[in-house]
Amino acid sequence: MNTPPRIVATDLDGTLLTSEGTVTARTRQALRAARAAGAEIVFVTARAPRGAREIAARAGVTGTAICSNGAVVYDVETDEITARSPLDPVAARKVAEALAQSLPGVGLAVETGRGVLAESAYTRRVESDLAFYREVESVFDHDQPIVKLLALSVAHTADEMYAAVSPAVGDLAEVTHSGVDGVLEISAAGVTKAGTLERLCQDRGVEAGDVVAFGDMPNDLSVLLYAGAGYAMANAHPMVLAAAEHRTLSNDEDGVAEVLERLFA
Repeated sequence: MNTPPRIVATDLDGTLLTSEGTVTARTRQALRAARAAGAEIVFVTARAPRGAREIAARAGVTGTAICSNGAVVYDVETDEITARSPLDPVAARKVAEALAQSLPGVGLAVETGRGVLAESAYTRRVESDLAFYREVESVFDHDQPIVKLLALSVAHTADEMYAAVSPAVGDLAEVTHSGVDGVLEISAAGVTKAGTLERLCQDRGVEAGDVVAFGDMPNDLSVLLYAGAGYAMANAHPMVLAAAEHRTLSNDEDGVAEVLERLFA
């Protein structure tokens, strides 16, 4: 990039955060330097708003976060969801049928933007998020927005699930994953991290060439390809490493900070 970027779009887990889930002092300093130079820091994450807000506090970042793989736009300072693009309930039921046919015994959960509805077969629990789980007989018996439909198979990797499910789902929805074994993340058709980031950039009058982005998993790939400079972490998924134009150090080696220090020197 010939000029410093106007937007720094970064994934969180496996990217900005270390494997221990921390934000290092070096990374905090690099983010502060980017903000001081006029850049906006935008988290672009699979996490729900509550998870993004916690990290923002640790990283010293305020402003806007794109959450739930692009389905939610969230104001970190006010704790307000400013835009939401949920799955249509009819489409979600069709997706669930396709999942059941492709992956017998699959468990379902729904991220609503403010909590998780989980069926009994969806046994995965995030310890720090337990207060936000609600056990339900069926995720479709509740009038809650389906920000993300989550599918769990204890017998398959996420890559295996993706290969089995994507042809069956077709254009009903967006299917991806963020590296959690046995978990697929399904959003409304056309809803991706990159699509929501592009709209945010348009609102701010920012061109894609003025965006630098960082990520490590298949759900980050659209953002890395959209940005003027998209960096795959050294620890990234093979699909991401093969497709991204740029690479940086791993998340445990301050890969994001290493690039920002150069861009904002």
